Amino acid sequence: MDTQTPSIKSTIITFGVILGSISVAFQLMLFFLDMHYKNDSTAGIVSLIIMIGVLLYSFISFKKQNEGFLSLSEALKIGIGVSLVSALIGIVYTQILVNFLDPDTMKKSLELSMDTMRVENPEMPQEALDTARSMQEKMSSPLIFSAVQIIFALFFGFIISLIGGLIVKKSRPE
Repeated sequence: MDTQTPSIKSTIITFGVILGSISVAFQLMLFFLDMHYKNDSTAGIVSLIIMIGVLLYSFISFKKQNEGFLSLSEALKIGIGVSLVSALIGIVYTQILVNFLDPDTMKKSLELSMDTMRVENPEMPQEALDTARSMQEKMSSPLIFSAVQIIFALFFGFIISLIGGLIVKKSRPE
């Protein structure tokens, strides 16, 4: 059992860096297309597909290294670990984006969401719009935004790992 631990750690680090790098490349593509602040659902779906693909590939890779066996607990460890490493890389990229590449990113995102809210809810009173704006400004602080990134990455990493682990797992014979 102890001989598998380094393999799990190396799998987590390797695939976490791979997922983080692919995610940053995708986010840079959105930045160069000036779409990085628009919170487009298509970009979110593509990011989720990338995450699913890398996590499933990490399970299959570990399974090959482990004589064709993968337990659900190993899949969960790998998936959550890969998601965490990737999220940390994403946080570093986000800080570079909002501090150097485009310091107005949060402001642009806030204005876009407020405009969307006004268009979708024209009867909404100004007081409610002001409340929504103040809440969004609080949520866009670097510490809270980073915490939200980690929470979402771990949540989706757990769900994908649970489903993917159930699909890919193969228990050792007793």
